[in-house]
Amino acid sequence: MRRERWVALVTLVLLQIFVVAAGAHLITSGALVKGESERVAPAPPPVPVITAGPVLAAGGNGPLPAKGTLAGRLTEALGDPALGGSVGAAVIDVETGAVLFGSHEVKGITPASTTKVVTSVASLASLGPDTRLSTRVVRGSSPGSIILVGGGDPTLASPRTAASQVYPRPASLATLASRTARALKAAGTSKVTVAYDDSLYVGPRTAASWKPGYVPEGSVAPVTALMVDEGRVSSGGQRTSDPSRAAHGAFVSLLSKYGITVSKSARRSAAPAGAQEIARVESAPVYALVERALTLSDNDLSEALARHVAIKEGEPASFDGGARAVGKVLARLDAGKGVLVFDGSGLSPRNRITPEALARLVAVATSPANPGLNPIVSGMPVAGFSGTLGHRFDKTRSAYGLVRAKTGTLDGVNTLAGMTTTRAGRLVTFAFMADDVPPGWGKAEAALDRLAAAVAAS
Repeated sequence: MRRERWVALVTLVLLQIFVVAAGAHLITSGALVKGESERVAPAPPPVPVITAGPVLAAGGNGPLPAKGTLAGRLTEALGDPALGGSVGAAVIDVETGAVLFGSHEVKGITPASTTKVVTSVASLASLGPDTRLSTRVVRGSSPGSIILVGGGDPTLASPRTAASQVYPRPASLATLASRTARALKAAGTSKVTVAYDDSLYVGPRTAASWKPGYVPEGSVAPVTALMVDEGRVSSGGQRTSDPSRAAHGAFVSLLSKYGITVSKSARRSAAPAGAQEIARVESAPVYALVERALTLSDNDLSEALARHVAIKEGEPASFDGGARAVGKVLARLDAGKGVLVFDGSGLSPRNRITPEALARLVAVATSPANPGLNPIVSGMPVAGFSGTLGHRFDKTRSAYGLVRAKTGTLDGVNTLAGMTTTRAGRLVTFAFMADDVPPGWGKAEAALDRLAAAVAAS
């Protein structure tokens, strides 16, 4: 009997290890390069961890860390030459909102991809966590004509991407084509012309302040309301110069496979007002899109979310309209002071956010008083385990699993903003920002990791 119990216990433990390892593989597989030198790395080999307590302390309301100790540790770490001469920092207590530590905390600093925290908070607050983005097919103004209408969902997936089982599960272009073909055949139609409507977005497709190389290098696609696979033309990340036209071509090809003859036409045409809908597919809900945008540092998705905030807030769905709309939403949350953005992704070097504003925004999203913003927490990469932090904190492994944070990287810019619990279990948020970083791959990132680890150990 004892032997049987022992075998059962060992089997259960091995099963748990397998499930955890499988989960880590699913989260971290499929590396993506995202608009900067940030990357999402494959998971390292599992490292056995023996701990006497939970990975994250419960409650988050333990005693405050001693300010003198915290200040001493952070002041010394902020002097690391790898961070350069323009560095700011802020640590905020979530429960009281008090600034526990500040160094140049009200100085506007280039945030890079930590801008996505701003976009994500505004998206959840304005659109709501359960909103979905629709891609539709409607009837055109002439008999036998249909129009593919982009609804601003950059995650709409081709059969190639849909087969990769990414999370969150994207809407499928093949499903849209299948539903369209079925509806057309039911109406006795087997031959159509197909136009496309991407008029939901207006203005330039790339920001004036973006580097010209962002699209060619695969960091981001031109921002359009109709695209498939975020404008990628291959698994390597190369982007098409016209995502709308490429999506139309892919849709026409799929329609043909489902038995609908399509005349050769690829014109842009606005859908008639009140046009009859033939078929539609919908994205994952906004809360899941926000999680993806933060975990993977997804530039295309962040730009799309900013434009949807613009539409909801009565602004043009453009770079300028998105920036104004995001500002409106943050003002309603009393969290707009110290935030100036010109895009949704953080690729613009013109963006400026103060460390205090960024840390406070994370605190607003973390607070139990704002449950609709809590997907910011679940979307943050976890130190040493997921997203853009999956390859980080290798020199400060004591912080593995204890720090959740969004990274930011541009030429000469490295930032880190997120949350952790202190050694005594107090929930705090932080922002560490440097925008005059000297050359040296990985050195500034390691210095930021040490700062976050110091907060967790305080």
